[in-house]
Amino acid sequence: MRTILITGATGNVGLEVIKSLSQIKRDFQVIAGVREPKTDDDLFGQLHIDTVHFDFSDEQSINSALKVCDTLFLLRPPQLSDVEKYFNPLIRIAQEKSVKHIVFLSVQGADTSSLIPHHKIEKLIIKSGINYTFLRPAYFMQNFTTTLRRDLVQKNSIYLPAGNAKFTLVDVEDVGKVAAKVLALPAAHINKAYDLTNEERLNFNEMADVLSNVLGREISYKSPNLLSFYFTKRQEGIPSQFILVMIMLHFLPRFQKLPHISPWVQNIIDESPNSFAEFVKKNENLLQPNQ
Repeated sequence: MRTILITGATGNVGLEVIKSLSQIKRDFQVIAGVREPKTDDDLFGQLHIDTVHFDFSDEQSINSALKVCDTLFLLRPPQLSDVEKYFNPLIRIAQEKSVKHIVFLSVQGADTSSLIPHHKIEKLIIKSGINYTFLRPAYFMQNFTTTLRRDLVQKNSIYLPAGNAKFTLVDVEDVGKVAAKVLALPAAHINKAYDLTNEERLNFNEMADVLSNVLGREISYKSPNLLSFYFTKRQEGIPSQFILVMIMLHFLPRFQKLPHISPWVQNIIDESPNSFAEFVKKNENLLQPNQ
């Protein structure tokens, strides 16, 4: 029986991938790669998913996990930016263990932006000769229920150095559905790359309008200069490294080409991707104060 290993299984994307896979009638086994299998057994046991110890910084755990893996769902934890240190060994071990297919969660624009780690990881995978599929999602709507949530619920504001840059968007739920379809039938997606977006292209002023309309209170958007943004976030206790990631994600698009809208979500899962308004409605409780 074919075995699929899911890395980052306890994160937003990993959980959605596993939920979607658990709803597919399958002739394969799904294993969740986690740092603390005993802690996470209850969570995955409910979905009838086994766990295995997997730590990007522990080559022994990677060796053990990939021994039984035919297909690997690979994502990059945000804190791991050193591709040479963490991903070179992983891809080498995948070759040694005869992994047949890697589905890599990349990011939209990774093929053209050499500044981001995803670009280097894609190159490593291609060079390895292992069959691959690259999923390149747009801006995650879930940023509003995680990173941006504090400003939304405490200050009714979005505070980002994004100017009037336009962003394509995608719901992680849709990304999970796409990944599950690809993992279930990888032979149909050999050496393909898919941009994953919904059907909208919005700037943060427009996103603030959607939030205001759905949540029933005024949400404002302020775009500070980089120094103000950096020092404000440092005063809030956010680590410098994470602030720099936020700057890269939100400031650089001001100088890049308009991101394109892709049909791949619709084409692969045969459903219309969620709109931003639908996402906000679905998560309204999380975006209200005192929740």
